[in-house]
Amino acid sequence: MLSAGAECVFMGLFLYISGVGANSICALKGSSVDLHCSAQLPKSSMKWFTVRWEDNKKVPDQIFADGKRVNISEESDFTITINDLRESDKNTYCCSDVDDKQNKCQGGVIQLLVADLQVKVFPATGEKTVSLMCSSSCPLTESPVVYIWYKNTEFLYQDLSPWYQELISSEESVTYSCALKGYEHLRAPEVSVASLTSACFTVTYAKGRMCSSQQRPEDEPCSITYPREVQVHVQKTEADQYFKLACNTSCPQTEAQTITWYRNRRLEQEPQSVLSSSPHSYSCAVEHLLSDEVCIQDKYCFRVNYVNRMICALQGSSVNISSEYSDPYYQQWKFKSWYKNRRSDMAAGEELIKSTGRIKFHGVMNSHILTINKLNKNDSAEYIFRIGSDAGRWPAVPGVTLVVTDLRVKFSPSEEVTEGQRVTLTCRTSCPLTDNMNYIWYLNNQPLNLTKTQSKYLVLDPVSSEHAGNYSCKVKMLQKSSLQKMLTVHRRRKWTQAAIRIVVLLLVVIPTSIFLWIRRKMTSIQSPRTETSFNLEEVKQRILTVSSIRQTSSSIQRVQPSPNSSFNHCSNETEMHCPICSMNVIFYNNVHKSCFIFSVQFSF
Repeated sequence: MLSAGAECVFMGLFLYISGVGANSICALKGSSVDLHCSAQLPKSSMKWFTVRWEDNKKVPDQIFADGKRVNISEESDFTITINDLRESDKNTYCCSDVDDKQNKCQGGVIQLLVADLQVKVFPATGEKTVSLMCSSSCPLTESPVVYIWYKNTEFLYQDLSPWYQELISSEESVTYSCALKGYEHLRAPEVSVASLTSACFTVTYAKGRMCSSQQRPEDEPCSITYPREVQVHVQKTEADQYFKLACNTSCPQTEAQTITWYRNRRLEQEPQSVLSSSPHSYSCAVEHLLSDEVCIQDKYCFRVNYVNRMICALQGSSVNISSEYSDPYYQQWKFKSWYKNRRSDMAAGEELIKSTGRIKFHGVMNSHILTINKLNKNDSAEYIFRIGSDAGRWPAVPGVTLVVTDLRVKFSPSEEVTEGQRVTLTCRTSCPLTDNMNYIWYLNNQPLNLTKTQSKYLVLDPVSSEHAGNYSCKVKMLQKSSLQKMLTVHRRRKWTQAAIRIVVLLLVVIPTSIFLWIRRKMTSIQSPRTETSFNLEEVKQRILTVSSIRQTSSSIQRVQPSPNSSFNHCSNETEMHCPICSMNVIFYNNVHKSCFIFSVQFSF
């Protein structure tokens, strides 16, 4: 089954290093875009048109502003603004003199593309891990693009790289999403990953274009099982000179999977049978996962493949970018070259790479390797290998995306914590490194001597004031470490053992003293009907005082219990909310048949 959007299968893969041509604009769905009139001296009779083709001729259709979604400003040289972009706004636009009927829209035109965001999932080197990328259906014009990642709808981090910083494993209950800075309200639909095996993985999309490809509404969730490996299988037919091609995957194919075929890197219907001497290369894709190119016989055709299509490397390290190729025996090209590409327009964006002190080339048999030493951020790009006249014959196969990242220390939950909390330190990168990296952690420039192999995570549980300081990290075998970042640990207000003893003593002495004093007073009263003659203020003065304690309030209340009350109905209550303590001491008097409540509050 051919996908209607299969032409874009490669475009999102290299979003962050791509642009669009000068006459093309790619804007985010739901955002606003300004199209500027190309006329050098716009006249009052200038109008905007969309352009369609009929019988190989341009046919302009005038656009009318509605004052809301579409506005045309004469004060700004007839700039047209389209708000709340929709798929239907994808078109070719031109600004032309309405009176010039003969040359209307014969000059410059603008191709407007409308993109939406999607989190794409790619198999990683580990058998049970995958990587995520914030992808767009066309390379966005706005630059630079800052990507924001969310986990379970909560903000995680932002970065210039569209790749999620870590490899993830199967967590069906965990969802991921992304957005562009400034367009946080236009998030990509959430995705979750489950059923990770060495052959397959299943992705559940909350909604979006991945679901619409299954002939269902975009707003409905869907699940797609992807293979970890896609390859073209060449099989002989009964006729000796013909071969049958099949797109094989590492897990059973389902109706939800969209298979796309390419011949010489151009969209093609599924091939029925191919001559053994065919000069064409073939490849297939399941959704966004592309197979290698194959030839029926290498001696008859060109093909170029890469060992790894995505490489995440640390700043200051070295990297090998490897390609494998074939060229016809009758055209053994000596010219083999690597190109660095930062734009979607190949002719304008490719830059021939030349050998320098830190860049080297070497080839063995039908493989060619580009080595870059002492990597820096400017080396982040797409790298394409070409042989002979390949550049002039066919579109280049998508190359290798290299992301160069530095190391950064991140504290969770915060860089300011209180003693006793759990703190997790992460040695962060802009793209997912392999899991077998060994890390070294430093506190105040001194390496931490941990008992076990150190990973990208350092957990302090519980954190104490001794853990405060400047932290940094680095990967073993590399000299460059991350910048230092300070962890501040605030002390908790603790009671000294002496203060605790005093409080315990007071809780015993005060109630006992008051109880004995009140009992002596009560027994001296002759008549149970006579009102109490003791002075409540005198009770307060009898409270024991300690120099280290400051009394804040005290009171005595007389409470009449129910007729059936007994001593058991009066209970003592003491509350301790340090550094302020409050205490209720309640006594029952048989003479007065009453409960006396003594309340005192004191603080250190």
